[in-house]
Amino acid sequence: MTDTCRERPAAQQPAWPDAAAVQAVTRELSTSPGLVVPDECDTLRDRLASVARGEAFLLQGGDCAETFAGVSADTVRDKLRTILQMAVVLTYAASVPVVKVGRMAGQFAKPRSADIEAITGLPSYRGDAVNELTPTPDARVPDPTRMLKAYAASATTLNLLRAYTRGGLADLRAVHDWNKDFVRRSPAGQRYERVARDIDRALAFMRACGIDLDREQSMHGVEFFASHEALLLDYEGPLTRYDDQRQASYDLSAHMVWIGERTRSLDGAHVEFARGIANPIGVKLGPSAAPEDAVALAERLDPDRVPGRLTFITRLGAQRVRDLLPPLVEKMRAEGVLVTWVCDPMHGNTVTTPSGYKTRHFDDVIDEVRGFFEVHHALGTWPGGVHVELTGDDVTECLGGADDLSDADLAGGRYETACDPRLNTTQAIELAFLVAEMLRER
Repeated sequence: MTDTCRERPAAQQPAWPDAAAVQAVTRELSTSPGLVVPDECDTLRDRLASVARGEAFLLQGGDCAETFAGVSADTVRDKLRTILQMAVVLTYAASVPVVKVGRMAGQFAKPRSADIEAITGLPSYRGDAVNELTPTPDARVPDPTRMLKAYAASATTLNLLRAYTRGGLADLRAVHDWNKDFVRRSPAGQRYERVARDIDRALAFMRACGIDLDREQSMHGVEFFASHEALLLDYEGPLTRYDDQRQASYDLSAHMVWIGERTRSLDGAHVEFARGIANPIGVKLGPSAAPEDAVALAERLDPDRVPGRLTFITRLGAQRVRDLLPPLVEKMRAEGVLVTWVCDPMHGNTVTTPSGYKTRHFDDVIDEVRGFFEVHHALGTWPGGVHVELTGDDVTECLGGADDLSDADLAGGRYETACDPRLNTTQAIELAFLVAEMLRER
């Protein structure tokens, strides 16, 4: 972390009890290999530039908070498979290229609204990179050595992602295999199967025309990028390296990092950190974000107006998106700033049920996405993508959807998130079909 970052207020940082232990961890991280390489970061920036110009669509998804226990071949595969299914639906049904970015391989730290949990009276769980979810005083003590575990878990996840996306799992000819049994029985899964059959017929037609699909690399693998919130500056800073060839610094913990709603203060350490790296940068904009705030952030983070550099991820809520988004988009357009606009329909629609579960209703998620599209359609701008929290498992954490999950289902033993509620695979695929319809309407 640079001296200028240290001079700025840093929100949402753990109260590490042992400064010497933190220094030892950051020294070890600073000598560890980067998890990604600058060339991959530049490639993603180019892809996001296409999104900003209206030539592609961004699909960004994954866990609210990854856990060390969740780093397994099956879990990573299933989450990736869900994102691939969504991407196929969007590409096939809307005829638009899809840039695929996971909230994976680094989403091990979380900002919290309060330092103390109201229910337990304990220090808040801040992600596996900081403390443990177990509700005991000892488990909630911040432990800097957990950042080393986060680094190792991220490396493992990235290795699995690279193997899956370049190997047989991502082969388009295996499109049926992405549909898990519990999804196949759902309305969204049945609709997906029809798309998969259409793709099979299209591939058969191509073979009949003499096209050698075995030589078409795009049939066998996909580009997939990793992202997370750059929250822990004691983690992100040591993994930032200067690249002599490009004469720029890169945060090699991920291809893309974003600044959260709680840490986007213009004078804060997180904006100062992001200003100094060449990665694609995202910024979450909540209901309190004024158009002037967005312009100031763009001037600070993207002064050279590099296409694909800056993504604004709006999280405004279904009830407010149609009122709050237009002034933001209009102001940026008036200033001549080209950014990638992405909708996060999850965080602005969180509620607590009578039974005490934090959840989101699928109808609210869809309504915010629809409002996002309506605003961009009215203004003649491009709705660049969606940013969602999802899992590849058959969980019951969000209400509604084609299976009409209710409050009683949340308590049925499959509410498994470590933090915020996620869409299950069926809901995620249903979302993809609805978004594809919105894209086709444009």
